[in-house]
Amino acid sequence: MGLEGETPEGIQPDHMKRRYKQIGQQRKLKLCNEKEIDFVPIKHLLWKKDEFLPYHPNGLVFQAFADTAQQKVLSRQDWYSIGGGFVTRGNPEQHNAFRWVEDGQDASEEALTQLDADEPRFVYKNAEELFRIARAHGMRISDLTMENEKHWRSEEEIRAGLMKIWNVMNTCIENGLNTRGVLPGTLNISRRAPVLYQRIQQMEKTKGDEDAMKKDPLQGFRDSHHDDYLYAFAIAVNEENANGGKVVTAPTNGAAGIIPAVIRYYTQFHRDASEDGICRMLLTAGCIGMLYKRCASISAAEVGCQGEVGVAASMSAAALTEVMGGTLDQVENAAEIGMEHSLGLTCDPIGGYVQIPCIERNAIGAAKAVASTRLALFGDGKHRVSLDSVIETMRQTGADMSHKYKETSLAGLAVNVTLC
Repeated sequence: MGLEGETPEGIQPDHMKRRYKQIGQQRKLKLCNEKEIDFVPIKHLLWKKDEFLPYHPNGLVFQAFADTAQQKVLSRQDWYSIGGGFVTRGNPEQHNAFRWVEDGQDASEEALTQLDADEPRFVYKNAEELFRIARAHGMRISDLTMENEKHWRSEEEIRAGLMKIWNVMNTCIENGLNTRGVLPGTLNISRRAPVLYQRIQQMEKTKGDEDAMKKDPLQGFRDSHHDDYLYAFAIAVNEENANGGKVVTAPTNGAAGIIPAVIRYYTQFHRDASEDGICRMLLTAGCIGMLYKRCASISAAEVGCQGEVGVAASMSAAALTEVMGGTLDQVENAAEIGMEHSLGLTCDPIGGYVQIPCIERNAIGAAKAVASTRLALFGDGKHRVSLDSVIETMRQTGADMSHKYKETSLAGLAVNVTLC
């Protein structure tokens, strides 16, 4: 779809599925939506799973040939998907010429050089510097992030963009809660979010009922089912992702359910929830996620699922703590807790599908984020382990982790669960 000129934000999933099928049948692809070329997927799209490009496991090589015999290469570009919707371009002749390229951004060297020189107000390279600057200016993390974003656009544009992101997230939740069926692929996994959501609502109505207590023995130990809704919200989004629906990378598609679930938890159950609170949560979450991206990784192919679900739990915990009025120390503590107890999390999807254990893992990650916030807010913010320390530990753990546990489906649940 990218070759046909579509964008991740603009394309409709239903159109993508139809067009993909047409291309396979017609063996024609409309390059950049202009020139029609021969395109036979089995011949022109080759997956070499045992070969790796330098720098990152998720690599693609695009080559243009002079004729269909593929004798003469006219052009070649190496690209890497490094997680969170971010891609980088590498030069096959000079692999250290390696730059960040975001969706829609001009990839020319001149444009990228200008981008490097165009720095926002507050520049920091790690969590220690981030929190030191915030304290020095009496700012919350969301305030500091807003000031930096205002370097490129107005506050009105930023808030509108953040609410657009939230609206897509919330739509994912609603779609997932109201869509039944079986997820695509060979695992034949039934969508559970609608059933789970209805059951939680029913249990709330029958709270205290003796028959209901038998169905939910834990009911007597809690005052509400609010935490159960977290599971339904997170699962709803990840079932949408597994079904090829539109989701927000947060920070990745495989971990897309955690931040939306925690924000929906805030909007649905906090009496003072507001659009400003939603914006603050997204600003804070994005800032924390950037620290992981810069200092470690947000790619399961590089560091395992700790870099996806673990990072999302950390981002969500920081965001919820901030909007709950936590201090800077408590925000850092919550982010650190969210990752500390996700260290070593492997990526071992069964059959290569982002379904088992990925979907449930998002539900647990959302609950872990809320638990991290509660622990941080119960304390005074003092903590022995810094956020930088846990980010570096995650990086080191990922480096030590066998490649079999990094999105390859070569170990773990992927080989210990029978598919038929």
